[in-house]
Amino acid sequence: MKKAVMLINDTTYAFNLRGAIIEKLVQEGFEVVIVGQLLKHQDKLKDMGARLIGVETGRHGTNPFSDLQLMHTYKRILKAEKPDVVLIYNIKPNVYGGMACQQLRIPYLPNVTGLGTPVENPGKLQKLTIQLYKMGVAGGACVFFQNNDNRDFFEQHHMLKANARTCVLPGSGVDLAKHPVLPWPEDGKVHFLFAARVMKEKGIDLFLAAARKFANENTIFDVCGACDDENYKSILNSEKCVVYHGEQKDMTPFYSECSCFLYPSYYPEGMSNVLLEAAASGRPVVAADRAGCRETLDDGVTGFLVPVNDEKAVLDATEKMLKMSNEERKAMGQRGSEKIRKEFDRKLVVKAYWEEITRIVGGKVK
Repeated sequence: MKKAVMLINDTTYAFNLRGAIIEKLVQEGFEVVIVGQLLKHQDKLKDMGARLIGVETGRHGTNPFSDLQLMHTYKRILKAEKPDVVLIYNIKPNVYGGMACQQLRIPYLPNVTGLGTPVENPGKLQKLTIQLYKMGVAGGACVFFQNNDNRDFFEQHHMLKANARTCVLPGSGVDLAKHPVLPWPEDGKVHFLFAARVMKEKGIDLFLAAARKFANENTIFDVCGACDDENYKSILNSEKCVVYHGEQKDMTPFYSECSCFLYPSYYPEGMSNVLLEAAASGRPVVAADRAGCRETLDDGVTGFLVPVNDEKAVLDATEKMLKMSNEERKAMGQRGSEKIRKEFDRKLVVKAYWEEITRIVGGKVK
């Protein structure tokens, strides 16, 4: 039996965004081992046929000794498991898991799920993180990216080997069965929705500016997500112009009620999953004109693009959305859903992965 090991931050991410790939591997007769922090959905992953190994990646830590220990941990696990291929996601697994795979000469497929702030922002830390990332992905059998800008960044900073094999995916793709087009709300109110980890770079301050200007009894501003900064929790709970719902397991009721997904994030992510989900649900979106966001919409057709971190532009786009009729917003959302279904189906991601895996280990794509 062939074996695939997945190095990943945690089981929550594995189930929510990589479940389709896990299912495909199991279906094709692979033994699948997931290595990461054991958080939510452990039983669901086991029911899918995966085996779990708990490893704390220290995703927010900056201790080089802990990071070096992580590489040794990966190396020890991979030596014991002897996989035919390793699938790697997230920054630290890409760096230290990639190094471990190279040392053990195991074929691996890194996925650059966003550059991260230390890589994207110029400075001393950028030089270090670029070098680490380069060391991690350099030996990848194929390096997956989630947008063209990220691949261009790697090429411009010489982070890839000459003639490196690369592939740009449509982000993590959308599970269209879980995110069908939802009925349009008929309560006569306009709901603007923000859903993400609540932090400055995700655009929460810009969303709040729009709420403070436009919120009234018929224009509602909803926020879903855990607060990375506790200060935001007190702000959101005290602001009368927003309704804060906290972290939500199921976003469907909120997408159902939403008239526009307002997400002016300038966080350096690979591809915004919430933008994809909201658009797939048939909702128009407002997003920042930056990599990982701009790809999810056609400006003026399925939503509006705004310049990065531009409060006035966000206010203007919000007002423009409010001036549209209910039918115009609905039509814009419908066009967005059609775009997502054509370009961002998760099946496209699984197909790209399976083609690379079979190239590495042999066999035919079913």
